[in-house]
Amino acid sequence: MTDINHVTLVGRLTRDVGNDERSFGYLPSGQARANISIAVNRNRKQGDQWVDEANFFDVTIWGKTAENLKPYLTKGKQIAIDGYLKQDRWEKDGQKFSKVTVVANNVQLLGGRSDNGGASQGASGGYTPRFQNNSPAQPEPAPYEGGFGGNDGGFPEDIPF
Repeated sequence: MTDINHVTLVGRLTRDVGNDERSFGYLPSGQARANISIAVNRNRKQGDQWVDEANFFDVTIWGKTAENLKPYLTKGKQIAIDGYLKQDRWEKDGQKFSKVTVVANNVQLLGGRSDNGGASQGASGGYTPRFQNNSPAQPEPAPYEGGFGGNDGGFPEDIPF
């Protein structure tokens, strides 16, 4: 029986992917590897106040995906990652160490042109351009005033779920 090891994260890059061996490089076999770190923010309630909390995750991207995404992986860029957890263990000077990283199966660039780019790119390395409407400005359609479920009353204040 196989267990489930699946992770989906949306966060922002904490640093640029550069030409240094630590963030981007090639294995002797010729396979590309990009090591990135993302910050994932969440809110939680502490007493009467909401508190922001940031978690940081190391992510490894392999192969053509790493090569194709390299120019777009800049600090602050929002990305979505779909992958799995991998635990590395080693021993140094008699002391045992362990580190858990996310290995990306699929990476999606998020955000618009003002957010470091304008196209989305999937793990296959092919580009999925964002649709951009270049036609003259059109008036916004009037809001729908019919009720939900045909009762013209709109949504009730207390939703039963």
